[in-house]
Amino acid sequence: MTFPAGDSPALLLGPLLRHVDPVSATVWVETDRPCTVDVLGRTARTFRVGGHWYALVVVEGLEPGSTTPYEVRLSADGTDGVRVWPEESSPFPPSRIRTPGRPGPFRLAFGSCRYAAPSTVDLGEGIPPDALDAYAQRVADLPEEEWPDALVLLGDQVYADELTSATRAWLTVHRGEPVPEDAQVRDREEYTRLYAESWMDPQVRWLLSTIPSSMVFDDHEMIDDWNTSAAWRRQVTATDWWAERITGGLVSYWVHQHLGNLSPAELAADRTWQAVLALPEGTDAEPLLREMAVAADREPRTVRWSYVRHWGDARLVMVDSRAGRVLDEQGRRMVDDDEFAWIEDQMRQAVADGVDHLLVGTSLPWLLPHAIDSIERVDEAVAVRHEGRWRGKAAEAVRQAADLEHWAAFGHSFDRLAAALLAVARGEHGRAPATALVLSGDVHHAYAAEVVSPGGLTGRVHQLTVSPLHNQAPHPIRVGFRIGWSRWARRFTAAVARAARVRPPSVEWAKAAGPFFGNQVGELVLEGRQARFVLHVSDHRPDGEECLQQVLDLPLADPVPATVPAQG
Repeated sequence: MTFPAGDSPALLLGPLLRHVDPVSATVWVETDRPCTVDVLGRTARTFRVGGHWYALVVVEGLEPGSTTPYEVRLSADGTDGVRVWPEESSPFPPSRIRTPGRPGPFRLAFGSCRYAAPSTVDLGEGIPPDALDAYAQRVADLPEEEWPDALVLLGDQVYADELTSATRAWLTVHRGEPVPEDAQVRDREEYTRLYAESWMDPQVRWLLSTIPSSMVFDDHEMIDDWNTSAAWRRQVTATDWWAERITGGLVSYWVHQHLGNLSPAELAADRTWQAVLALPEGTDAEPLLREMAVAADREPRTVRWSYVRHWGDARLVMVDSRAGRVLDEQGRRMVDDDEFAWIEDQMRQAVADGVDHLLVGTSLPWLLPHAIDSIERVDEAVAVRHEGRWRGKAAEAVRQAADLEHWAAFGHSFDRLAAALLAVARGEHGRAPATALVLSGDVHHAYAAEVVSPGGLTGRVHQLTVSPLHNQAPHPIRVGFRIGWSRWARRFTAAVARAARVRPPSVEWAKAAGPFFGNQVGELVLEGRQARFVLHVSDHRPDGEECLQQVLDLPLADPVPATVPAQG
């Protein structure tokens, strides 16, 4: 491919500020051609995937607790770097890298499920205002000291199986044939349209350029019900379209999301990334990445999508609860035993390092509304006991139709995560953190729940769920979740579980807040050993402008004991 002489390279997507620690950061971009990308004097050459060019710039040598505005410059053919970010006409504050270590509270924003961008969604769909858009505008209007320090996106950053009319129109041109209303993306190239549609949204583009983001996938980034069960997998792998879909989905996820989840040290040790860097300049990395994706789908142990974020007194262990599942009906696991051992090791290491707050990120909630938890346990038990017979097939049909595939539907893994969290909260590995918090999305409502039994915990264990950022829960779904939290539904489904001889969960929990519906974004405010969960829901002001309304401010940690005056 050739480009006009003297024509400067352009920034197509990004910049996204991704991994940030006290002394380093990574910045991800997509450009329109091969070039060198410069951020704060650190440079990276683009790499090619299909007809697209990407770069990940590693910025090292930063100061802990510092704030550093940055620009993105692109150069090609020996020309001087041309500034492409920030844009000249931008109404937003300059993008900047803010490293951990500043005084004051650590603020973390989180949520999941963002269906495209408001500008590409038909008004007739009736989706409420985009909470991430409104949150970005809110952040831009705040003093810098009140900005979040991190953004955690817990799945469904794009929807491969629910397309906007704008994307369907793009597909019609791309494929050279009309596409139906229920069209889905087919391959990696079509996935690039989804990321462009979502991340070019001006407010979100600025937010992602200045607040470091941590991401993980959920089912809609591939297809609804992805890896629900062995039966589901047999059905989908028998089709003539799935191989290209999952390969394209995993390649695009690796490029757009996974690379930025890794620290500089992890990038240096990552065999796939190092193989991409070793390719001769201009060589297409797609064949190499397709091999990685095919292996990852067939044998999940070949790629670990889970990772860790270090934030001083807080530690995030992000768990892949989709791609790494063990689906054999007689040995179902949310992740395999080796990866779970790695997760437990990371939790123990966090305690050994003296963190005040341990965060476990997983796209799917660990603690659900009680009635739904019981239904998932009953369904799994029937499917396992009667595998291959009519009762087992009926349980499988219900599992797929009702999306019964959260942690409760993987009972062994639910209990293993419970045991790991309880050991941390009891102080079995050292001083217990003040909180152990499971952050999740997926279920299109927000709530907080806390473990209340067994007792003897020094730290407090919570489930915090926030979803969606930009989507909607149909009225029947809202009714179902309200019923799922009700006492009478809990008693009824618990009785059904006992009658079915289903082992109860190893912990008991109580709802602390919710359910809340609408598009929403959550915030954790961590200061010392104190923690609060703040929830904002999108709305319209009387003048029609979109805004966020705070609906919750929930303390999560025990109050600091008052100082006892000395006697004498």
